[in-house]
Amino acid sequence: MQKLFEYNWQVRQDWFNWCSGVDGDELMKKRTGGLGYILPTLYHIVAVEYGWICGGIQERAIEIPSFEEVASLELVQDFSARCHAELAPFVYGWSEELEDRIMVDITDEGEREPHPYGEVMRHVIAHEIHHIGQLSVWAREIGKPPITANLIGRGLFDK
Repeated sequence: MQKLFEYNWQVRQDWFNWCSGVDGDELMKKRTGGLGYILPTLYHIVAVEYGWICGGIQERAIEIPSFEEVASLELVQDFSARCHAELAPFVYGWSEELEDRIMVDITDEGEREPHPYGEVMRHVIAHEIHHIGQLSVWAREIGKPPITANLIGRGLFDK
């Protein structure tokens, strides 16, 4: 599972680098599907990962800024780096004993929903991959090649 988090983190950094070569107006232009915007989608990926792992599983008091508070590429990257520093030790410390532990999510309707940690971790992985696909479509719409989604060749298994 750690390798898939590393994959997501690499791809996310590649997208941040890609964004630095794109006009800021394009990053905030309304698009079809998903959240509808490139930069807010990257912010959303980070906020969801941080919220589920640090706030949900670890039950820590966390503060997630609104997008408006971090509405620039540099600030979203800084937010991502801060969140990564907090949650990476948990990801790297993952063990089979954590797999079936239960976290309780409180839904928007106030319902309590129990979820095994392992399911939540895999949801976070899949969530980012889903949104990365949307970014790839939007990249093509503006005439730029997207970041490769290929797991092979990223050096993740050379270590």
